[in-house]
Amino acid sequence: MPRLFTAIEIPEIVRAQLDLVRGNLPGAKWVDVEDMHLTIRFFGDIGNLEADELVSALARVDFDPFELKITGLGVFGGREPRALYAGIADAEPLNALQRASERAARAARLPPETRAFKPHITLARLKNTKPEMVARFLSGRPPLQAWPFTVDQFTLMSSRPGQGGGPYVREEHFHARPAWDAAQ
Repeated sequence: MPRLFTAIEIPEIVRAQLDLVRGNLPGAKWVDVEDMHLTIRFFGDIGNLEADELVSALARVDFDPFELKITGLGVFGGREPRALYAGIADAEPLNALQRASERAARAARLPPETRAFKPHITLARLKNTKPEMVARFLSGRPPLQAWPFTVDQFTLMSSRPGQGGGPYVREEHFHARPAWDAAQ
């Protein structure tokens, strides 16, 4: 049973910029640079039949290339920090792509996503990290400077159960309409 999710892969130059965030943060397990991505929709462990139906539905997603911009650093978990991430500026094309992934999940008879979509790139998973340590880490960093990047495809990826991260396998790529087609 594959554990699947759709994602936007981050260009190498942007991953290199994000890698500069690494530092001394007790309890942080930093994501390998090669595994940095923006999850669009996590599907979980699904059977092969559902996976085939999902791939078919995702192949029908029609979207134009669009630009994403990283907005800065944030933390999930509040008083019990569990992840450090790079935030993504609100972009309607990204939201539309997430809704299309949700429709594909439903076409494959998968349960609906119950969590709100908060686009981000996980940089580190945190364990037993005190909020004041995170606050000190973030306040000691210069503002995150990362170039905007163009999204012209999304990827169906798989992970191993229980790993809590990569390495990930790229199962399928789904491309945007060519720019010359989108302009018409």
